[in-house]
Amino acid sequence: MRGPAELADALPYLMGFYPDDSIVLVALHGERGRFGGRVRLGIPKDTTQWPYIADQLAECLVSAAEQRGERPAGMLVFVCQEPEQGESGQDVKQRLRPLAQRLRTACGALDVPVLEALCLSNGRYWSYCCPDFRCCPAEGTPMVMPGTSVMAAAAAYAGMQVRGSLKDMEARLTPRTGPRAADQVKALDAAAAALLPRMLQEDGSAVVRRDTIDRAAAMIHRFRKDTPAGSNKARDACDDALITDAEAAQLILGLQDRVARDRAAEWMDGPSAAPALRLWRALARRCAGGYIEHSVAPLTLAGWVAWATEDEPSARVALSRALSLDPDYVFARLLHEGINDGLDPEPLRSCLRGERAERAAAERPDPGTTPDGERPLQGRPTAADRPSGPRGTTRPAGRPAGTRAKGRTGRNGDRSRR
Repeated sequence: MRGPAELADALPYLMGFYPDDSIVLVALHGERGRFGGRVRLGIPKDTTQWPYIADQLAECLVSAAEQRGERPAGMLVFVCQEPEQGESGQDVKQRLRPLAQRLRTACGALDVPVLEALCLSNGRYWSYCCPDFRCCPAEGTPMVMPGTSVMAAAAAYAGMQVRGSLKDMEARLTPRTGPRAADQVKALDAAAAALLPRMLQEDGSAVVRRDTIDRAAAMIHRFRKDTPAGSNKARDACDDALITDAEAAQLILGLQDRVARDRAAEWMDGPSAAPALRLWRALARRCAGGYIEHSVAPLTLAGWVAWATEDEPSARVALSRALSLDPDYVFARLLHEGINDGLDPEPLRSCLRGERAERAAAERPDPGTTPDGERPLQGRPTAADRPSGPRGTTRPAGRPAGTRAKGRTGRNGDRSRR
């Protein structure tokens, strides 16, 4: 990158989405400033939290780089926020200046200089480091059109994809509101009254667990047969129409069982992965009203499938939302730490495949058993079980000893073997 314009254009490609309403720190390594780790956090509305947040973000990124054995040589700072009503982009830049300055001093206290600090707002960017108004005017500099820069071409060649803005990605996981939400809450109340007493019983919980997995498998098959097209909003609307309020309620309540959730996590690769991800997103959108915390399970499953299918930005968004609702949810926390540590999801995928294979083998009936599951008595074979021919002979069974086979009758009475 050769200047602030290219840095501003590169940010969505570095993150996989446009991080609106966010603080982003990007570590730089080596003499040529190779991009390294990055960390993102929403901008706190409470300005008194800014010093603490700045210190924590800088410490987090530097310590993570040191654990990998390479301390950052420099840092890039981005603050991204759209104007509120009555504001301009320049107003946003001035309002966020204390936050950017605090981020610069926090990095400097760790002996990591900030080489550039940019504010991105309303399609323009401003530099907090450059005092020259000839290259960084007070009204800001327009950003290049998406997809028209050299960075966009390089990202397309490398297979990097920008999945829209952070708000668009979060909207796909946000519970519905309005009259449809009220109908879903009624269905959730009815499902809770019917399922929770059974889930608290040892015998009933196994039945509910099995029913939940069967329903999820049927839903995934339904989603797989009907693949929508169009924008993300249009596809999500089609997915919402594929599942009724009662079906969604039963699945949401059933997935609160840890074992059922772990079984559902096995749909993470192959042709079932994409429809499973659509289903978990749809269920997260159905956790309306007071059931919003029930969305942690489908959000975690959505994050897991996204990570397993190499969609790390979507995985981060889903898991971050799950942890914002329940910071102590172990499965989500472990997955989030695995992504942050740069781990490969394949060992977990292999483990889940192994468990699925073991369970299938255990449920498969023994070929030596009768239909009712009992193994027949092992005694001397009966007459019906014995071969009809004498031992050691190759003569086909059923032919009396000492007889000759009759040849086929051919043309003109010829009885020779053919």
